[in-house]
Amino acid sequence: MVELLRTNDVVRLSWLTALLADAGIGVVVLDGHASLMEGSIGAIQRRLMVAPGDLTAARRLLTEAGESLPPA
Repeated sequence: MVELLRTNDVVRLSWLTALLADAGIGVVVLDGHASLMEGSIGAIQRRLMVAPGDLTAARRLLTEAGESLPPA
């Protein structure tokens, strides 16, 4: 798995996960429990991960949807 982005915004994360899933791209959200345990104060961000083979398609899809992504 490779990291697509990090965020503390659970609404954004949910939307991106649904968008990718609708396109047939599997995702895994890491650090959700750790973020919750630290009180969601922003010290630990959740990571949206995709398979290496899906990275290019995922980045293209999210960019077309207007998302700002970190450099690859």
